[in-house]
Amino acid sequence: MKRFNNILCVVTPGAGHKPALERAATLTENNQANLTIIDVVERVTADIRMPGDNPVFVDLQTAIVNARKQELDSLIEPYRQRINIQTRVLIGTPFLEIIREILRNGCDLVIKSAETQDWQDRLFSSDDMHLLRKCPCPVWIMLPEEKSNYSRVMAAVDFDSWQEDAGENDLNRLILELASSIVLSDFAELHVIHAWEPITESLIRVFSSDLSEAQVAANVNREQRERQARLERLTGRLRNWIGAEAYDYLSPQLHLRQGNARTEIPAQARQVDADLVVMGTVARTGLAGLFMGNTAETILNQINCAVLAVKPPGFVTPVTLDIMQ
Repeated sequence: MKRFNNILCVVTPGAGHKPALERAATLTENNQANLTIIDVVERVTADIRMPGDNPVFVDLQTAIVNARKQELDSLIEPYRQRINIQTRVLIGTPFLEIIREILRNGCDLVIKSAETQDWQDRLFSSDDMHLLRKCPCPVWIMLPEEKSNYSRVMAAVDFDSWQEDAGENDLNRLILELASSIVLSDFAELHVIHAWEPITESLIRVFSSDLSEAQVAANVNREQRERQARLERLTGRLRNWIGAEAYDYLSPQLHLRQGNARTEIPAQARQVDADLVVMGTVARTGLAGLFMGNTAETILNQINCAVLAVKPPGFVTPVTLDIMQ
């Protein structure tokens, strides 16, 4: 499935970049896309006694950039016969410069390795989380060392509690199509999860306290059946989106879990031993600081596998090309 035209791969010094680079090269070849490999180096800061434009600092910054550019060119040499690749070394704060590169060149996918550190309990670094919050295109963050082909991919979908199929299907469709594309290319399993909490139970207990436990349970069961039906309708649409033959090969496994998504989605990922979780992040366009919902962020902090994070339609990044932020 051809989905991407302009792929950006972020490669940082040290081990752990090969899976991301291999995946980026394969996707570029399969999609007949453009690929840019970048790294971001820190800006050389001036001593308090010397101005920032002192030739010593300028030469040092240039030397660092040139050395890193040579490293990137050496890394991509094995791929040059397969695809057209550009390399670029940027200067500044990593997540800001990555997003600015996306804005300048219209990239439609970012691939990078997670910047894990031994002292961290979480998989994703601060820069990774900033990128997941604010990047305007899908972000695929891979483990520093992982197998070349996934065995199990899990797609997490959600539904509006009050409106039938309203709005959220654009995001759900993107999640399912991306997950399906990866599953088909890797000959993997597709798992689709929807986690839900009973709305009717809490409302009934507040406003209709005279109802029996059996009546409350009956309403919860009805809501569960409705959620299951919506999940089946959504995956049924996937057959139309990707074609009957591809869908029959995928034969997605559906998981409806009652409970808070913050705990149920990571638990399901562990249960199926997922190699990749494809999920949406909740955005509120125009409200600074509210670019990833608390639920999505809590889930990401509990996942120990690769993640492909997708923004909803209408998302606007707070990062601009103006460097004076």
